[in-house]
Amino acid sequence: MSVKPQPDRLYGRQKGKNLRPRQHWLLDVFLPRLAWPEVPFGITPRETWLEVGFGGGEHAFELAGKSPDIGYIAAEVFETGICSLLSKLAPEHVENPVPPPNLRLFAEDARPLLRCLADGELSKLFLMFPDPWPKARHAKRRFVHPEMVEEAARVLRQGGEWRIASDDPTYQAWTDEVLGAQAYFAITRHTTRPEGWPPTRYEAKAIAAGRAPVYWLLVRR
Repeated sequence: MSVKPQPDRLYGRQKGKNLRPRQHWLLDVFLPRLAWPEVPFGITPRETWLEVGFGGGEHAFELAGKSPDIGYIAAEVFETGICSLLSKLAPEHVENPVPPPNLRLFAEDARPLLRCLADGELSKLFLMFPDPWPKARHAKRRFVHPEMVEEAARVLRQGGEWRIASDDPTYQAWTDEVLGAQAYFAITRHTTRPEGWPPTRYEAKAIAAGRAPVYWLLVRR
């Protein structure tokens, strides 16, 4: 397949509605306490996992909470999504919230972060319901892209997992095409969420709207 090289950044806007004072505090005061890579993990992780575009943070929050011995890096650029996860970590009723030692946030494009990782550094990579960029001319902005498949293969250890989910038919077809042209991963395609994959608010909204998600499990050869 012929695909244009990716641009310098994949996302559009970073800001949504005007932030409330509490959200400003979360971004200005609490976020720096768990900003990766400036703040290292407070543990020696057994493995390192990375989530690209964590949305509202439900998936990252649940997996990091269930896996205290795992170093979990959650990347997102949109302020409202970042605030959503931060509000789970720092509820208003808690006077002095303490960041979890195994969860760190990266509030920038995840691709430069991937490029800085060592070969085989990750055990799991998550891409849950990314922006589909549905227009053909925007295909180069999709995270599932031949360039990123190669980079993901580099940073994942042998036997490591890359989990992808999408409810957008255009993105689903695109993902099938891109993954069909690579040899780095063994692929299993599911039409129901596999066991052990936490649900997300976006997934629930997609199903309620009549869209049918697809879930891909890629295992590094």
